[in-house]
Amino acid sequence: MADGHSNKLLKPVKRSKRWTSFVGTAVAGRVVRGLQEERNPAHRLRVEHNQHTLLIHISNEDGDGWTTIALDRATREWSIAQRLRQLDAAKAAYEQLYI
Repeated sequence: MADGHSNKLLKPVKRSKRWTSFVGTAVAGRVVRGLQEERNPAHRLRVEHNQHTLLIHISNEDGDGWTTIALDRATREWSIAQRLRQLDAAKAAYEQLYI
């Protein structure tokens, strides 16, 4: 099992009062497929999966650009990609994960 990170950062000086969660906004008669930050709806999260892979998509804070984590379900091996479009980030992360 491996851990990973990009650049190390200084911890924020002001600590947050509490952690919050992303929320789903239901539209009548439709299944909720995405989550958003309650106070910042442009900051979104979505998870997709098939039999072998999980794709975790996280938008930038302002909604422009995406980070996708691809996770192999059997081994928990992972890859990560950042692109302007969600689909491009997903393709790049997926392609990096598998030979």
